Amino acid sequence: MSSMVDIPVRSEVPALRAWVEGRMVFLELSDERVLGFPADRFKILRLATEHQLQEVELRLDGRALRWETLDEDLTVQGILEGRFQLPPS
Repeated sequence: MSSMVDIPVRSEVPALRAWVEGRMVFLELSDERVLGFPADRFKILRLATEHQLQEVELRLDGRALRWETLDEDLTVQGILEGRFQLPPS
């Protein structure tokens, strides 16, 4: 006999604002949380200058981060789920 398991529906929380301080990227989320992550946890961002990191933009109604000059996109949901490319340094 098989049992059914309720799988929670993934609820995306969009960002209202994104900014960079030093090599930390910060997000203010629509549920009032503020979170930050080191840019060095992502391959392309790790190689970026601080000036390039400052060029972060919110896209897709706050569901994605975009660095146009670096051609890099990250999803807010992926960051919330801790899907980083590189381990902490």
